[in-house]
Amino acid sequence: MIKETIGAIALIVENIPKQLTERPQWVCWRLEERDDKETKVPYTPGTLRRASSTDLMTWRTFSEALGAYGRSEPPYDGIGYAFCSADPFVGIDLDKCRDPEDGEITEWAQKIIDRVQEGYIEVSPSGRGIHVIVEGTARGGGMRKKVRVNEEVVGEIEMYSRERFFTITGEVL
Repeated sequence: MIKETIGAIALIVENIPKQLTERPQWVCWRLEERDDKETKVPYTPGTLRRASSTDLMTWRTFSEALGAYGRSEPPYDGIGYAFCSADPFVGIDLDKCRDPEDGEITEWAQKIIDRVQEGYIEVSPSGRGIHVIVEGTARGGGMRKKVRVNEEVVGEIEMYSRERFFTITGEVL
């Protein structure tokens, strides 16, 4: 089992679905500070050039991304998958829904996870979120929605089928 640390979660390569690893839509990413907030910035594997979630010329194969990440030259914090209109996948990002200490998932997120019949579900690099990848499309390419319970924002759902990238950990839920 290949495990390398990414934030709170380790990268487990063999858990990443073949349907994703077969596609040349991979980037590496680094944590960078933007507007006083850490954000995950995509890079073309093996370079210091930023990748674009809308430019397939900045993406590489899974093995190229994994190799660049493993060599740490330049240093990256992880690998990611870029969604595009030519693939059959939708990524659903559930933020602030998991306790990284005990793995407990909030009720609102569990309801969404329970509805997934076929797909790939993993823990995000921070350990606080969940990524779901299923076949389908997102209307207009994507959406973002705050989850509220009694008027309080308790999380956020993002869904994209193109022009975005997701960090990938292989830490299956």
